[in-house]
Amino acid sequence: MNTNKTEKVFLTGGTAGIGRATALLLIENGYDVFIIGRDENKFKDLMDSYEALENSPGNLEGKLVDVTDEQALKNLWNDYVQQYGCPDILINNVGIPYQSVTENEEVSMEYLVKTNLWSYMWLSGQAGKSMMEHKIEGDIINVGSMSASAREEGSSAYVATKAGIQGFSESFRKEMNPHNIRVSLVEPGSVGTDMQPTTPAEEHELQQKMEMLKAEDIAKTLLFILKQPKRVNIAEVTVKPLRQFI
Repeated sequence: MNTNKTEKVFLTGGTAGIGRATALLLIENGYDVFIIGRDENKFKDLMDSYEALENSPGNLEGKLVDVTDEQALKNLWNDYVQQYGCPDILINNVGIPYQSVTENEEVSMEYLVKTNLWSYMWLSGQAGKSMMEHKIEGDIINVGSMSASAREEGSSAYVATKAGIQGFSESFRKEMNPHNIRVSLVEPGSVGTDMQPTTPAEEHELQQKMEMLKAEDIAKTLLFILKQPKRVNIAEVTVKPLRQFI
């Protein structure tokens, strides 16, 4: 890591689950983190948790935006770069659940694809271009899912977006590595987050049985990736509960 400056992180899906845990862990480790999310109550809860921390070496800021609103996302990105400069680290983490393409969900498949895949591609493109222009040896981390490879029955729409992230990450890494920009893909198994249909009590029981991860487990994985020497690009890592047999 470059210890001469505080590294700036742009994190999507930062108000809950893996994103929330990652934001708090990174600021505790001296990163300046800017999050985006959609839920005002969750955003406030996160900021309250941040303010309750004592002597945190990193800073946390953020804004509410729906990543499927292309103009709003583009405006926010441009505003961020104008105010803070190019981020050293982009973490694409936003995601929504979805089942089969044969089922009617509360949101459209277009909304699913724009959230789970398009936002990753667009933000990665913007960050990668800016990092190249400013000669920043940065990191782009995409949080996908083991569903990309497990391809469970009844999740065809969701699986399609996660498989898309998987393919995109590998190809994009080959584009960015010659510019000393690292691209990593993290694919978790079952994690106790809002994405799951389980209650907190059920999630706690599954975690005790080692059948479900905590969001903090993935946050620690992301930090581990960032802490590697610049010569090391952890291209892809899967993280599963010990007793999730997939």
